[in-house]
Amino acid sequence: QVQLVESGGGLVQPGGSLRLSCAASGRTVSSYGMGWFRQAPGKEREFVAAINWSGGITYYAGSVKGRFTISRDNAKNTVYLQMNSLKPEDTAVYVCAARWEGFITAQALMTDSRKYDYWGQGTQVTVSS
Repeated sequence: QVQLVESGGGLVQPGGSLRLSCAASGRTVSSYGMGWFRQAPGKEREFVAAINWSGGITYYAGSVKGRFTISRDNAKNTVYLQMNSLKPEDTAVYVCAARWEGFITAQALMTDSRKYDYWGQGTQVTVSS
């Protein structure tokens, strides 16, 4: 069982930066792959970034690649999403999620929200001038 709590969202100007944090419960969080998803008003939930249990494998949506960085600190049971060069189109509720990998880290699974078992409540990110 994993519980997730996001923080770090807020209002920033285009071109600005934010770092989101996802605090996870339990010592076994290191056995889970973690992902960030986002949902904007009137749009479907979309994949943003994912990271495997060790941090050695990462995936990014094409729209954020080169601007966002996902990382994790298993000693702190925390996953981060560093967001740079933010654009208005990045405005959304950002949610972190966890899945037991079972040593399966295929991109098709890591980027599919339906494959994740636990979800946080989300944190709002608004990019506007």
